Amino acid sequence: MDFIDEVRTRSSRFAGRLEHLETEEATKTGLVMPFIQMLGYDIFNPTEVMPEFTADIGTKRGEKVDYAIMQDGKPTILIECKKYGADLSNEAVSQLFRYFGVTDAHFGLLTDGITYRFFSDLDQPNVMDAKPFFEFNMLNFTDKAVEELKRFTKEGFDPDETQKAASTLKYIEGMKQVLVLQLSTPDEEFIRWLTKQVYSKSLTQAARERFSHMVRKAFGDFIDDRINATLQSALARDTAVEPAPEAVPLEDDAPTAPPGVTTTEEEVQGYELVKAIVGEVVEPERVVMRDTKN
Repeated sequence: MDFIDEVRTRSSRFAGRLEHLETEEATKTGLVMPFIQMLGYDIFNPTEVMPEFTADIGTKRGEKVDYAIMQDGKPTILIECKKYGADLSNEAVSQLFRYFGVTDAHFGLLTDGITYRFFSDLDQPNVMDAKPFFEFNMLNFTDKAVEELKRFTKEGFDPDETQKAASTLKYIEGMKQVLVLQLSTPDEEFIRWLTKQVYSKSLTQAARERFSHMVRKAFGDFIDDRINATLQSALARDTAVEPAPEAVPLEDDAPTAPPGVTTTEEEVQGYELVKAIVGEVVEPERVVMRDTKN
């Protein structure tokens, strides 16, 4: 089974379990452990998945992170779990942040069993970033997101390569957020930059106000045009006329009459008509014509 098919299968199962998840332990058992298993790790082998991994912090002893994905005897991914539906910001992030700083792991995963937020130390070595570089939702995902998740499977995980990809993903996501913000409320600098690409005169206050509205409309129209172009392209592919199959001569399909029996053209046409009618409920090969001599 392809990985994306496995994700879809698990997604359907997860959706049916949500109403039964009343505790953090239920979330771990019903969602998080199956998720780790989906990534290809043996959840029953502590050399691959260590539950309650010790992450002592300073003078505080006995601090434990819920799971650690192990590689060569060292933790590579720390997983902190919360009850399904819990807030995954502020205190939850701070807790993972503390664990992250006292281990060799370069990836942290904060989850409520459905939403999985991936963190790394891209800004400063051994210090977990404040914001996740990737987020995956088991009930709402794209094929592209599944490809990113695939980097964390046992088969595809390479810490160095994954961290490089994480860095790229982080900045791309950041740029997308900036574009979303500019689309809704373009700032003065962006308006000025875009206006200068098409307007060579001095940008007075009156001109700025005028072009501010134009920038918003141009941005919105651009998005609409791109969406429409994509839809039209998809429709064109779906409605493309395929070459008609070559007609098979009737004589080739017509049943052969036994010796001494003459099968008329009308009989053959009647046979073909009956075959077409019952073909909805009976396999065509079961419909045969037998001409007998009276």
